[in-house]
Amino acid sequence: MDALHQKYADLISALKSRGRVAVAFSAGVDSSLLLYAAREAAGDGAIAITGRFLSFPDGEFEQSREICRMLGAEQITVDLDQMAIAGFCDNPPDRCYICKKAIFSAFLEAARERGFSCVADGANADDAGVYRPGMRATAELGIVSPLRDAGLTKNEIRALAREAGLPVWDKPSAPCLATRFPYGEKITEEKLRAVAEAEKLFSDRGFRQVRVRSHGDTARIEIDRDRFGDMLDPAFLDLVTSRLHTLGFTYVALDLDGYESGSMDRKLKLR
Repeated sequence: MDALHQKYADLISALKSRGRVAVAFSAGVDSSLLLYAAREAAGDGAIAITGRFLSFPDGEFEQSREICRMLGAEQITVDLDQMAIAGFCDNPPDRCYICKKAIFSAFLEAARERGFSCVADGANADDAGVYRPGMRATAELGIVSPLRDAGLTKNEIRALAREAGLPVWDKPSAPCLATRFPYGEKITEEKLRAVAEAEKLFSDRGFRQVRVRSHGDTARIEIDRDRFGDMLDPAFLDLVTSRLHTLGFTYVALDLDGYESGSMDRKLKLR
């Protein structure tokens, strides 16, 4: 058995030792592989639990339902009002901690009501050393991270997901929409919907990686640099600028650095 499949075997063994487990499920490749593995380990003793809130786009929620149907997994839906989470709208540097503490507390409550004492998330081995304040919240709540514990990296998870026939094996990362705002800029329902609609323009055009970062009245667009030529098509430029102006942005700018995961954390890294 090669090293990757040994890691997967270790994952299955660890999940079996957990018994009944509720997987925090977002339809990303990490949580999809985890749910697949949990179903293999525990059958109907493994369920999905998914939150519905403003920073989680409707399209992602619908895909989560499709994957649960494909895997035959029961899915619990927890509705949350992010705007009512104390401190969330203020968008401090530990916003993710504040938000995840509230979300996973609700997940734990919903899981326990159904007899599941263990809630697992899709954190992986690559998350170590990256600014992830939300991981402090999950640690405090006792959320387990089986993929990380098995030492599985993102690329390894993609390889296993592809082998398992999961349709999201090559799906780009899709962090919550709150990451589109610089720390300190107030988050509102209107702003969240605006960046979601702006990014949909690009995904509908076939752009795999895109972030529309909101800086007050300026939209800063991040895409892969090898797609700059597509971005500069005159007809598409007119569509983008017209739509983003309608969404409330006075200025529309293309970031010449290109797409960068976690670019809003640059200032934190420089401190």
